Amino acid sequence: MAPAQPSGAPAPRDGHIPASSARGCESRDFSLYVHIPFCSVRCGYCDFNTYATEDFGDGIGLGTYADDAIAEILFAARTLEASGVARRPLHTVFFGGGTPTKLPARDLVRILQAAADVFGIRTGAEITTEANPDSVTRDDLFALKEGGFTRVSFGMQSVVPEVLQVLDRTHTPANVPKVIAWAQEAGLQVSVDLIYGSPGETLEQWRRSVKAAISYRPDHISAYSLIVEDGTKLAAQIRRGDYTMPDNDLMADMYLLAEEYLTDAGYSWYEVSNYSSSPQTRSDHNLAYWRNQDWWGIGPGAHSHLNGTRWWNLKHPVPYAHRVRAGQSPAAAREILDAPTRAFETIMLMIRVREGLPVRELLAAHDPQELGASLRWLIAQGLIEPEALTANAEPDSQARVRLTLRGRLLGDAVTRELLPEIDHSI
Repeated sequence: MAPAQPSGAPAPRDGHIPASSARGCESRDFSLYVHIPFCSVRCGYCDFNTYATEDFGDGIGLGTYADDAIAEILFAARTLEASGVARRPLHTVFFGGGTPTKLPARDLVRILQAAADVFGIRTGAEITTEANPDSVTRDDLFALKEGGFTRVSFGMQSVVPEVLQVLDRTHTPANVPKVIAWAQEAGLQVSVDLIYGSPGETLEQWRRSVKAAISYRPDHISAYSLIVEDGTKLAAQIRRGDYTMPDNDLMADMYLLAEEYLTDAGYSWYEVSNYSSSPQTRSDHNLAYWRNQDWWGIGPGAHSHLNGTRWWNLKHPVPYAHRVRAGQSPAAAREILDAPTRAFETIMLMIRVREGLPVRELLAAHDPQELGASLRWLIAQGLIEPEALTANAEPDSQARVRLTLRGRLLGDAVTRELLPEIDHSI
């Protein structure tokens, strides 16, 4: 089972947004995330809110899901208007899962069209769907492009069958270059996701996967280290001793190998785990998360954030569907973030991106002398670029804190050094 959601406070059934969050939204980007909770098989490492079934009974399942998602989109539009939130066209739209392409392409397009009708979409906005290489056809990809999608992200993970088997990934590796070619033919931008550090994976196997991904010439490549979450099948297998995780030195070597090969192939990092062929092919949707902007999450278990108010939906599709069909908020709970917590999260997120974290954000949360000492130590350790300090070795409020390559390897240490203390007892 997936980990439990945070407890939070009761969420109002009418979804009302507090005035403290409604004010000032007009200056923030607004995105839409659409969660599709269906999969053919649940992967052993996955802790997302997904279900390997298509019919939950009670008239709820894959065949009715598009209508339920559209019902929440309509509810969101009504709620934002009633709460006095400034109307904003969507900055990005992202369909994730699960496996979004378990839904027919026409249903994905129908959901997107409903969002466009009620919110509007910015000209040139990035509109992405994730896809399993075995669950999408050439016709699907052309239909998605015609229906307004601009980008597709394929879950490749590895090119090595033994590694895919450990992860419980069921797709055929030979299908990856085929679906990428179809997507490119349709005129979609293409991203591929890789995972390194699977139990038993060798550096040579990881090299094969990186080289294969590059050879397909996608616009964007994500290279994530495997994180084994409590409650997953893989966590249980490791606990029993069926598998052993690679050590930290091998994980670092894998990251450095990806950095070398991707950079040599013309890709540039713009977030610790993400590389793009140009600034125009970065994931605008993920950057919105890292920049702590606003988004509404559609679907069971989806999380939303609006200018300091965060909420999350009921996890199971059945109670979720009952709520949205009744015209009520499907939120299970919510929390309103105070200023220190928002500063804390901004620091934690923005330190990951290449553009860096503005020093002024740190000065708002730290004593200047203590911050100066931290920055000087991080620079001495080779973890951040020296530009964060003035010529007098003091924090430069006009500069940014940017990670070096060594800093990306030791990002948790940098984050711990820069995060302010937050008293959660009051």
